[in-house]
Amino acid sequence: MSNNNNMVCDLKTGVCGVAGEEDMEIIEFNQSSKAVNLYYVTDPICSHCWALEPVLRRFVEQYGHYFNFHTIMGGLLEKWHDGPIDPANGIHKPADVAVHWREVGEYSRMPIDGSLMIDNPVQSSYPPSRVFKVIQKNYTDATAAEYLRRSREALFAFNQNIAEKSVMIEIVNKLGLDGKAVINEAEQQVGLQLLHEDFDQVRSLGVRGFPTIVMTNTENNGVKIVGSRSLEYYVNGLKKVLNLEELQAKPIPSLSSLFEKEKLLFSKEIEVMYDVEQSDIKSFIEQELPTDRYQVNEILGELYITTTTN
Repeated sequence: MSNNNNMVCDLKTGVCGVAGEEDMEIIEFNQSSKAVNLYYVTDPICSHCWALEPVLRRFVEQYGHYFNFHTIMGGLLEKWHDGPIDPANGIHKPADVAVHWREVGEYSRMPIDGSLMIDNPVQSSYPPSRVFKVIQKNYTDATAAEYLRRSREALFAFNQNIAEKSVMIEIVNKLGLDGKAVINEAEQQVGLQLLHEDFDQVRSLGVRGFPTIVMTNTENNGVKIVGSRSLEYYVNGLKKVLNLEELQAKPIPSLSSLFEKEKLLFSKEIEVMYDVEQSDIKSFIEQELPTDRYQVNEILGELYITTTTN
């Protein structure tokens, strides 16, 4: 999927990819299916995938019992070269990405610094993608998802180059795994092979932009939703693929249990999960969490909470 190279995303639609695709497209698949599957096509350096996290988390928490969740790497950036990467959007060099990322962060309120792409730019999204695939193969989907989340925190909010070996090792080590061993395997042929298997699946799903969510049902029909959308959008898509008028949403987990799992949450993520106004976020956190369990921090004008043990 290295020919995507769509480094600028539309702020209103949240699409990083080919413009003009339908917002929600009914699609038909030939392969057989035994269950409802949700395919999340993404990339570690996709800014609108980062912006989607608050909504996607709530969608999975409340409606995940209807589907099997699969994360697929899409290959946003193989490498920079002398020519323009995304000329239609004015992306000729890494520094061109910095301004766009900052706009996405301000629009979505999922903070993005972006200056890294001027000072020490990510040269390829393939290295962290390969690490994700190796963790997914050797451990669990949940562990791979945590790696992806920690990588995005490091890149977008804390301005670290997640394609650098030392940074990847540190992130993996913090998951309780052997970072050097995981990164070493990811750098071998197996890492590239696993990544290209994802690329093949992306093509078979007809995906050309990120983020894209494809949901398929037992009748080999599906819904493809391109871009970062509202919760209602994904719920309506799930209704279509299940051919149901109403869905039974699971109760939202308490902030205490969610925080136990996530370890770091930005204000926007709490607001979306619990329908809390931004102005009420501090008082809500105080009501829901013991004071000795969390710290309130601020970055780029946005609040976030971390555990006191971090």
